[in-house]
Amino acid sequence: MARTISIGAQGFEDIRANGYFYVDKTGFVRDWWESGDGVTLVCRPRRFGKTLNLDTVRCFLSTELAGRGEELFGGLDVWSNPAMRELQGSVPVVAMSFARVKGATLGETLAVIKRIIRVAVDEHKYLRDSDALSKSDREFLARVSDGMPDEVATDTVNQLCSMLRRHHGVAPVVLLDEYDAPMECAWTHGYWDGASDFMRQFMNATFKTNPALGRGLITGVTRVSRESIFSDLNNLAVVTTSRPKYQTCFGFTQDEVDAALAEYNLSEKRESVRDWYDGFVIGGVEHIYNPWSVTKFLEDGGLFDAYWANTSGNGLVSEVVRQGDEELKADFEELMRGGEVSKVIDEQVVFSELATTPEAVWALLLAAGYVTSPGPVPEFVATTPRRLRITNKEIEITFDRMARGWFSPARVRYDQFARALLEGDARVATRCLAEVTRACVSSFDAGTHPSTSELERFYHGLVLGLLAYLRGCWSVESNRESGFGRYDVALVPTDGTGGTDPAVVMEFKVFDPYDEQTLADTVVRARKQVEERGYVAGLVERGIAPGRIRTYGIAFRGKEVLVG
Repeated sequence: MARTISIGAQGFEDIRANGYFYVDKTGFVRDWWESGDGVTLVCRPRRFGKTLNLDTVRCFLSTELAGRGEELFGGLDVWSNPAMRELQGSVPVVAMSFARVKGATLGETLAVIKRIIRVAVDEHKYLRDSDALSKSDREFLARVSDGMPDEVATDTVNQLCSMLRRHHGVAPVVLLDEYDAPMECAWTHGYWDGASDFMRQFMNATFKTNPALGRGLITGVTRVSRESIFSDLNNLAVVTTSRPKYQTCFGFTQDEVDAALAEYNLSEKRESVRDWYDGFVIGGVEHIYNPWSVTKFLEDGGLFDAYWANTSGNGLVSEVVRQGDEELKADFEELMRGGEVSKVIDEQVVFSELATTPEAVWALLLAAGYVTSPGPVPEFVATTPRRLRITNKEIEITFDRMARGWFSPARVRYDQFARALLEGDARVATRCLAEVTRACVSSFDAGTHPSTSELERFYHGLVLGLLAYLRGCWSVESNRESGFGRYDVALVPTDGTGGTDPAVVMEFKVFDPYDEQTLADTVVRARKQVEERGYVAGLVERGIAPGRIRTYGIAFRGKEVLVG
């Protein structure tokens, strides 16, 4: 009989006590402990089993669960090792998770972090009666509260470790799950400096200048630049998705998925499950599956859905892609067509460079699991270009939803704008696009301060997003060579040379107040470029009759637009 799947039960103790569905990843506890690393950062995509693995470590080591090893771990991988059985329940553990830190302001974020730290201290409230504590220790604990000053909060775990070591006679382990969640929110909402200052002090006090610390284990999606959060933390062992360490400890392997499908009588759907949820490459091991999506698929009796896309956490990736430059958007379109791009990846994500450095964006996309790099990991990771493609069907759907979501405030049907272009109705196309720009273009995006090239890139991405849903019937192409130049965007029908669907070529221009009187003048300039540079030539060479090709100049001035 198949085990019950409990989606709400993320705690190892709860899962084991109730006999819920569980894929044995306890070998991670052994592998991590035997590595001897002082402080370890493991980076994996969200919903990839990080939280459960950290809780498994807590349950195995914590003195609070001493004597329950056989009950919780009997029959599992880690329990087969005699040395590990001796270790169970012998180490004090401080466990925290920043996964729910999602404040829109610095104040909100720090308030939640302080509450999490206070709760971690309360888990060891027995220390208040310990003979090992001094008067000053008790005075410090009395200052720990939800409203404690920043300097107390950043130093609390450091002080707690000292007290635990003196009480137990054993150096404690500190576990921190989703450490980078506050940093993502800080970047998205514009309070990076304040958040990074706090996190730098907290991380250094907890994991660097902490003589009482036994070991530290940190998880997150990204490896945030050492210059910000991990400054001076030179004892950090970083395990990204490119490293062979723990390569099968997070996510489901092909054998584990096959066993799960057999347990729930769904083996006949194996190939479809692979298309939807496979594609991750960890440490050079291919066919690693998203565990959240596979588990939801099993729970729903074999129904396919974008389960990963339906969870929160896409905001940062959506924002950096939406604001990306011309090259990034062109690469993005190539990926959405099922193609690949080749990029050098610096796995250290520098948030301050996300808006200006494409390499930082690709590092984020790879770390977060939105793109994958098939094949073996290159020997020189930092300098060797890597093939990138969209990870699987689920991620493709995620990206499509992102593109649609960028324009949802306009309440305009996507097909109305595209249909107007295909039918040659510039007036309707103008009306539809104007509604989008009025709703979606902020004064920052389309004000007078950005350069003309920056504005054209912004509008370029805006139109690409509106046309994203056409993939399948039309190829949405960006910055392709044709004639004597590169057109901005083209809709190329996929019905072949003998088809009847129209093609569309577009050129975007931003109004130039020095040489033009009206937006109509800007449209004329754009259309003249299409004609003089022969942008339709490339489509004709591909077998599309000239009579099927419609050309447009699209002019922008702030939130104003004109299609002609």
